[in-house]
Amino acid sequence: MTGKFMLSRRQLLKSTAAGAALGLGAGLLPKGAFAASPLTVGFIYVGPKDDYGYNQSHAQAAAAVKSIPGVTVVEEENVPETTDVVKTMESMINLDGASLIFPTSFGYFDPFMLDTAKKYPDVQFRHCGGLWTDKDPQNTGSFFGYIGMGMYLNGIVAGHMTKSKKLGFVAAKPIPQVLLNINSFLLGARAVDPTITVQTIFTGDWSLAVKEAEATNALADQGIDVVSMHVDSPKVVVQTAAGRGMYVCGYHANQSALAPQKYLTGAEWNWVKPYTDFINEMLADKPLGHFVRGGIPEGFVKMSPLGPAVTPAAKNHFDTVLAEIDKGNFAIIKGPMKDNKGKIVVPAGTIYPETAIQLESMDYLLDGIIGSTS
Repeated sequence: MTGKFMLSRRQLLKSTAAGAALGLGAGLLPKGAFAASPLTVGFIYVGPKDDYGYNQSHAQAAAAVKSIPGVTVVEEENVPETTDVVKTMESMINLDGASLIFPTSFGYFDPFMLDTAKKYPDVQFRHCGGLWTDKDPQNTGSFFGYIGMGMYLNGIVAGHMTKSKKLGFVAAKPIPQVLLNINSFLLGARAVDPTITVQTIFTGDWSLAVKEAEATNALADQGIDVVSMHVDSPKVVVQTAAGRGMYVCGYHANQSALAPQKYLTGAEWNWVKPYTDFINEMLADKPLGHFVRGGIPEGFVKMSPLGPAVTPAAKNHFDTVLAEIDKGNFAIIKGPMKDNKGKIVVPAGTIYPETAIQLESMDYLLDGIIGSTS
């Protein structure tokens, strides 16, 4: 469903509301506006569905759940983190009859989704990444994946493939999830060679194609030969890096088609798992979880297939560690650890598994990472 068509649906909602205020009743609703299936589910994306990144990972999952019997899917892409998302949610509820909505972008959660949920207590809302608490409406919740282990595996492959011992990372903002991914990438690489460093460049926002290209070129100019990233759409970083002869470890979705010879592997979201669980719970009239999390063992995260350039040694190390991660309770943050300013941030004897709440407030880059969180 295109953004243009969905915009007309929002405009129609305004007309319908105006008609109701004039006593014209529901006659303004288009024929077939409410889906006939037992469950209509709405998916909302902040960017395009084919961005080779965050939005595409959700759209691919939405496409997969369309095959569940009794489910109708409605979607809208390119919805800003403003009151526009409220209009989209209300359109899906009032025009399409949606009773389960997935607003996927970080900025949709508070206040937009929470306020809309109060207005529609019979509709269930589940947000990707939000930190739901029991103070929030009971018809809301959040889900997310522990993808740090995927970045750790990225780092292992990068550590085997680098000749310069200098890796690069293009990041949007220094928030905890991003910092954890950068730190995990470093630790994976240092499991191969403890002298490896990671140069990080922050662009300042989630989708800035020009700055992402500039950052990638700046890394190449420093002799860095493997790069990874945490931006909404890795497409620019992947293509620019490959064009400069660098290897790439991807993020969010599989970007191997953009650089078949230079793509090593990638940490991917597998949103089919939580979406399917929520939908099946709704169809069975069971309560939905409010704070749902999972990693590689739970099927929320997966790895891209290894690329043709990956060496046998890298593949063996990757496969061995992946098998250990699959068993569960695998931890990479272990003290003592210093940040890149020399301060002890993880005391000796302290171990943080990926589920540790302390990691959700991470505010440091580890020793070995060149860059700043300020």
